[in-house]
Amino acid sequence: MLWQRLLPQVLVAALLTFPYTILALHGSTLADDIITGLNSATDCASCHSLLLTFKATAALGDQALVNSLKGICKRLQLQDTDVCDGVFESVGPLLAHDLRSISPFGQTSTKFCTAMLGLCRDPPVNNYTVPFPKSAPENPTAFKSSGKPPFRVAHFSDIHIDREYTVGSEANCSKPLCCREFSDQSEPTTIPAGPHGDHACDTPSTLVESIVKAIDATNNTFSIFTGDIVDGAVWLVNQEDVTADINLFGEEFRMALKTPVYPALGNHESAPVNCFPRLTTEDHANDSQWVFETSSAQWLPWIGQAAADQIIHHSGSYSLLVPNTTLRMISINSGFWYKMNLWLYDSDDQQPDPNGILSFLISQLQIAEDLGQRCWIIAHMPPGGGDVLLDQSNYYAQVIHRYRNTIAGQFYGHTHADEFQLSYSNYSDQRRDTATSMAFIAPALTPRSGNPAFKVYDVDPDTYEIIDSKTYSTDLSHPEYQVDPVWKMVYSARDLYGSSIPGGLDPSASLSPSFWHQVTELFETDNKAFRTFQHLKRRTGGGGCSSHDDDDEAFIECKRRSICQLRAQRSENNCADVRRGWFWEGNEPVDVESSVSESECEGVGISSIFKQMVRGDKMDESTKRALRAHLNDILLPAQEHQGNVQSKHPFFAPEMQVVLGIP
Repeated sequence: MLWQRLLPQVLVAALLTFPYTILALHGSTLADDIITGLNSATDCASCHSLLLTFKATAALGDQALVNSLKGICKRLQLQDTDVCDGVFESVGPLLAHDLRSISPFGQTSTKFCTAMLGLCRDPPVNNYTVPFPKSAPENPTAFKSSGKPPFRVAHFSDIHIDREYTVGSEANCSKPLCCREFSDQSEPTTIPAGPHGDHACDTPSTLVESIVKAIDATNNTFSIFTGDIVDGAVWLVNQEDVTADINLFGEEFRMALKTPVYPALGNHESAPVNCFPRLTTEDHANDSQWVFETSSAQWLPWIGQAAADQIIHHSGSYSLLVPNTTLRMISINSGFWYKMNLWLYDSDDQQPDPNGILSFLISQLQIAEDLGQRCWIIAHMPPGGGDVLLDQSNYYAQVIHRYRNTIAGQFYGHTHADEFQLSYSNYSDQRRDTATSMAFIAPALTPRSGNPAFKVYDVDPDTYEIIDSKTYSTDLSHPEYQVDPVWKMVYSARDLYGSSIPGGLDPSASLSPSFWHQVTELFETDNKAFRTFQHLKRRTGGGGCSSHDDDDEAFIECKRRSICQLRAQRSENNCADVRRGWFWEGNEPVDVESSVSESECEGVGISSIFKQMVRGDKMDESTKRALRAHLNDILLPAQEHQGNVQSKHPFFAPEMQVVLGIP
């Protein structure tokens, strides 16, 4: 009967609206609830309560939520006015859609509280066994080197080209990104932006010209690019600009480079930034199709028609056989595993493989295994970071383990750091013998994250394993940098670490997962080696552990966690509990630099502003009064309008109508 089907929903709706009924009887308003929720948001339970309040706000319509969040951001002076307006006008309607679509007390809401407000721990991984078309072969193909000379591959990432970079503009501005002409900044310039960039800014076109010359000079057979073309002014991102950026990148790099580039999509190649909808999102499943079609058209001369078609039909992923090799390149769109992708929070159903990215990857790995090929996997976001959904990272790890014999290497960007991640057959027994796969993570080319840098690999032409990894960089502090940047090799991984592991690295051996595990063991016992790694990781000498003495407990703990993260291509094992922008051990924050890496790629977006709202100084009474008046000006008219809708169904409150789906 109808009432039996509706009863559970009515009870849920009653629970949602009961607090507002009680508060209304005591003269409280939705504005009061928002202020109270923000002021008392200190843990996971209070985050769920805050989402209940935001859900009630979203029930009044997109603009009620958008204008409320803009008002909070500006009244609390969390960012400049244009940044507050731009961020929430961009993602606010999508956030309202999420809040109306999910329970404020379910697992999806917990994941949202973890990612966007840093108030919950990640929920445990949902058990799921990834299906494979075939079992692993009992006698897998043995790939052996014949000793032929290696060929070279350049790996660059996170270029973040700023097409509005203005030489002479303020490089010390109040915005999250500087070196542009902003209409609200009329003060005299204190630090003028130089011709080739600044550490507070993204990449100018002049630096792009220098970058492509440096890459071309490496005599590479091909390059891999692991995403993020678009600049970090996320509050200004729109479809027109992103489309133009993708087109210009393709045109410029095809013209400047003699060899092909095999790219992967970054989280910034979308508008709103980070946001790729799932195929299950009703009425919005194709909202990112323009990204895939634009990328397909621009990358076609590099990757060929078949792979270009795959981009369109597989949500930005593709596969190809590199010409004149038996190396299969598989590029996947990791955006569907990214915690900052707001489209991942519009359903209480937990989807193990959004948009079939894993299924596509498995199909291509199986083809390679059947044909005796080796594979490289390229993607933007390394799967072991604290900003990766635990479920998808776990399922991806199952794929890596199954095809470990076929996969010769993995390559990522996103963190803006020169680092790596290891995968193991048994994460409870991490040894050189259980290390199964190695992920190389390229540093960023944007000066915003240190000195611009890229990698060059020496590759065995028989096994397609990495023989050496060399990092090239240019130094912004050099007196001639703004005249003509000079690119130099900073270090060779083989030279730096090869002689330091027990027994040394055999001259014919590759930089295998076993080798890199031994490097992490070196870091455990040799603080000088660890500090060298930290220095090279950021390219500026900084780092979360560098400010402490060797015998300082903070340094010891920071080093332990940093090594743990290097050994965790499965994010549930990375020792990180990302809350309030810190890494927590019990109730105390731990100083470790992964939070820096994640915030650099994300920029100042919805998550960083939400965390400012709940972790900043608590509001005094004067601030509360002003904010309450402002929110009431927004919400009371919206509630009055909603009351006209409620009159059609007087039994149900507006919020209850949202839960029940009553128009």
